Amino acid sequence: MPIVEINILEGYDASAKARLGKAVTDAVRSVVPAVPDAITVITREMSHDNYMRGGATRQGAPALPDPVAAVRDFLAAMEARDLEQAETFLGAGFVMHFPGTGPMNTLPQLVEWSKPRYRFVKKTYERFDQAMSDEGPVVYCYGTLHGEWPDGTPFDGIRFIDRFQFSEGLIVRQDVWNDIAEVRP
Repeated sequence: MPIVEINILEGYDASAKARLGKAVTDAVRSVVPAVPDAITVITREMSHDNYMRGGATRQGAPALPDPVAAVRDFLAAMEARDLEQAETFLGAGFVMHFPGTGPMNTLPQLVEWSKPRYRFVKKTYERFDQAMSDEGPVVYCYGTLHGEWPDGTPFDGIRFIDRFQFSEGLIVRQDVWNDIAEVRP
C-alpha cells in the first residue's frame, strides 16, 4: 500500500491538485502492482513565506492547462471551423501528420488539404487517454468519424486515433490515423 507525500506552494486550485493526485497515482500504478484504492497521495501546501530558494521567497508557477480539456476544446474549435480559437491551443513549431500527406504546420493548410476529401467531418469520441513522455504530456483520443463526402453522400463509423504532444501547455504535434481510405468512394 504505497503512500506518497507531495509538498507544493499554496495557490493551486482544487482542480490542479486533483489532476496532480491522479497523475501521481497513475505513475505509482505503472511501477507498483496496486489498485488505485490502495494508493494514498497526501498533498501538503506551504505558505510562500515558509519557502525560500536562493535566499529569496518564491511564488509557485501557475498550473499547466489540463491536456485532455485542451484537446477537447481544440477539436471543438476545429469542428466549428473557428481556426482563430483553435490556434490558441498550438505551440511554436506545431506540426501535424494526416494520412496521405506530408507534414503540415498551419490549420489553413489542413482545411485546404481536406477540401477535395470531404465536405465536413465530425468525431464521436469513445475515449481520451493521457500519458507522460520525455517531451511532455501526450493525449490520445479515439472513436469514429462521420460526415459527408464531396458529393454530399453521408459516411459514418470510420475509426480514428489522434495523438497530441504537448510542450509548455500547448499542442506541438498532432498525428492522425484513420480508416477513411478504406471506405472512401
